[in-house]
Amino acid sequence: MGSMSIWHWAIVVVVVLVLFGGRGKLSGIMGDAAKGIRAFKDGLKDDTDAKGKEAPGALPRTEAEKEELNR
Repeated sequence: MGSMSIWHWAIVVVVVLVLFGGRGKLSGIMGDAAKGIRAFKDGLKDDTDAKGKEAPGALPRTEAEKEELNR
């Protein structure tokens, strides 16, 4: 029970091959995760452009939000 059997080593080898085998699969997975996080952050940003106009598809602002933007 204390030593690693052949099945333990087989699982370790499979995990290492999945993560590091091939053309940078791990970096590809991390790149996809980074794109998803970036898209999420962009979605949370303010819905106005630099000129103060509402971006296409933006929800209408409340009066309190408009006042806060004008400060």
